Amino acid sequence: MTDWDTYFVTQESRSEGRPTLEAVEAAVAGGVDAVQLREKDRSARERYHLGRKLRKITRDADVTFVVNDRVDLARAVDADGVHLGDDDLPVAVAREQLGTDAVIGRSVSFVDDARRAQKAGADYLGVGAVYATGSKDDIDDEEHEIGPDRVNDIADAVDIPAVGIGGVTADNAAPVVEAGADGVAVITEIAAADDPEAATRRLGEVVERTRGN
Repeated sequence: MTDWDTYFVTQESRSEGRPTLEAVEAAVAGGVDAVQLREKDRSARERYHLGRKLRKITRDADVTFVVNDRVDLARAVDADGVHLGDDDLPVAVAREQLGTDAVIGRSVSFVDDARRAQKAGADYLGVGAVYATGSKDDIDDEEHEIGPDRVNDIADAVDIPAVGIGGVTADNAAPVVEAGADGVAVITEIAAADDPEAATRRLGEVVERTRGN
C-alpha cells in the first residue's frame, strides 16, 4: 500500500486559486499514487466535508488517501490512514485508534527520529524538508533544506519506505530518488501547475526513470 512514486499533499492556499477538489481530480488523472488532505488553514468541519469528497475520488481510482495530523478526521472520512508530525499523537496511539490496517506516516528530519518512528510502527516516513520550501514556517534551521544526503542517511537507517518532501519538483526529484527515497511528495508542483495532470505525470516519469537507472 505504500509503494508510491508520487504523493500529492493538498493546500489550496498554494494552488494559485485552483480548488483542491479540482487539483486532486487532475492529479488522480495523472496517475498520482497517494493523496494527503492537509489544508492547515481550514476548520475541521471544512476539512471533513472536503475529505468526504476526496475519499470518494481516491477510492474510485484506487489511490491511497490519508489525512494530515488528525486521527479523528481520518476516521470520520474513512481515510486509509493519517500522517503525523512532531506535535501530533504518537504513532502507537494512532495505531490503537485506527487499527492494524491503517496507513500511518510520520514526518522526520533526522535518523534517530526515523528509527523511533519505525520502531513505533509507522508504515512510511515523510523525509524533509529536502529543499527550501514555503509551505512550512515553523521548522528550525536544521530541518530546513536537509538535502539528499540526509535523505540517504535516513533511507539507509530504516526498512520502511521513505518519501522525500519539501521543495521537490520534477527538475530536482532525481537526486532525492537517487539518495534512496522510494517516492516524492509535493504540494505546489501539482497544485499550482498550469496543467496539474501533466505535472503529476511528469513527476512520476522522473521517479520511475531515475529508479530504473
